Amino acid sequence: MSLVQSFAPHLPFLRRYARALTGSQDSGDAYIRASLQALVENPDIVEDSEDPRLSLYRFFHVIWGTTGAQLEGKAAASSDPADTRLQSLAPIQRQAFLLTALEGFSASEAAYILGISDDEQRMLEQDAQKEIESELATKVLIIEDEPIIAADLESLVEDLGHTVTGIATTHREALSLFGADLPGLVLCDIQLADGSSGIDAAHDILADHDVPIIFITAFPERLLTGERPEPTYLIPKPFQENTVKAAIGQALFFHPAHNKVDA
Repeated sequence: MSLVQSFAPHLPFLRRYARALTGSQDSGDAYIRASLQALVENPDIVEDSEDPRLSLYRFFHVIWGTTGAQLEGKAAASSDPADTRLQSLAPIQRQAFLLTALEGFSASEAAYILGISDDEQRMLEQDAQKEIESELATKVLIIEDEPIIAADLESLVEDLGHTVTGIATTHREALSLFGADLPGLVLCDIQLADGSSGIDAAHDILADHDVPIIFITAFPERLLTGERPEPTYLIPKPFQENTVKAAIGQALFFHPAHNKVDA
């Protein structure tokens, strides 16, 4: 099996990771392109016997470390607030946390990807956890038609120190609740109770308001096709607590406004 064939199933998820790491679809995709170009030019750098997904992410971090200054410099020149914050505020702790919480790698696998010891990985992940949980509290609107999932999200969001303004189950209800008490973050399911689309609700919200939206779906690969527009933040179903924490932390950290909404 060729490198392209072995890595292809994992590329949508690497794009998700790169975008969460940089806080930008353009910036994240630039790293992916640089990684793939380097891989094509030097295919022998990857061992055939290694797990393809593990190998792909490790190689991505090699490129991240060796070309990051150049790529981030270009991003900073564009005056993108998220990229500017990334250069000064995004530590290796965030990478360590995202690899386990967002991408589902074990601590040992994440340590291998980053080229550090298992103990270092655990310490970095704990530091990242504290950093993420210290983010400014905000109001959160949940758009989710499954009662159990909605209740789980509400409990988790409140445990993180945020306030839930409401739980919407339809497109119409989502717009009504959003307008009644403007949130600083939206958690949005894709398919809603009346057959309406959470994506449509999100588009209507974003037409008039600049607010980070995290999508929830059982099929994230369907939204990560490489075609625009794509969501930067996704929570796959069934979700894990750390995955939600990581996505919320990233969305609030990287959102251009980065303003606190009084809870």
